[in-house]
Amino acid sequence: MKNGVKEAAIIAIGLIVLGICIQCGLSSFSEKERVVSVKGLAEMEVPANKVTWPLVYKEVGNDLLSLYNKINTTNKAIVQFLKSNGIAENEITINAPEIIDLQAERYSNERRDYRYNVTSVITVTSQQVDKVRGLISEQSELLKQGIAVTGGDYRYNIQYDYTDLNSIKPQMIEEATRKAREAGEKFAEDSESQLGKIKWASQGQFTITDRDANTPYIKKIRVVTTIDYFLKD
Repeated sequence: MKNGVKEAAIIAIGLIVLGICIQCGLSSFSEKERVVSVKGLAEMEVPANKVTWPLVYKEVGNDLLSLYNKINTTNKAIVQFLKSNGIAENEITINAPEIIDLQAERYSNERRDYRYNVTSVITVTSQQVDKVRGLISEQSELLKQGIAVTGGDYRYNIQYDYTDLNSIKPQMIEEATRKAREAGEKFAEDSESQLGKIKWASQGQFTITDRDANTPYIKKIRVVTTIDYFLKD
């Protein structure tokens, strides 16, 4: 009988010790999995380093040969205007003209004075952004030669780009990471914890947008870094 009581007591003590160990293990595991997820934002404004400027003009007429000669003359005048103002020949592209035969339109009964409507585009693609911006404001010089450069066609908008993202990526990632850590440390302080090691991190996607509608030649670059930190007591 005494042996039975003794064995039962040993088993009970063993179960108690096992329970304590399991509880400690679960507590330790729980502490290791305490995580906070924070984000860090980095933004930078940079000037565009590439501009695409389409110079668009239209001609109408009834004789294709006459239109061809007129377009050829106008193209030469525009190219001369650009070159004389510092635009290199390899920055200028003369696109094939777009010709619309108005008499070929099946669903129009309107009487027209001209048969052909021709749209011609000369495109400047350059890294001389400031110089091109200056020329855009001096288009009136072409009017003196009877050349009316048109606008308003969504297909031929002036476009500004920033192409040197790789040169600023490291410092922006560093700033975003620093801000994420500051947010994590603040959370840890408020929760009476300490910030531990990184569990998981995502760099996020860089986005490039115009600063605003009035200054498309100034770009805003943005990246958000997401980091999960362990918390510890």
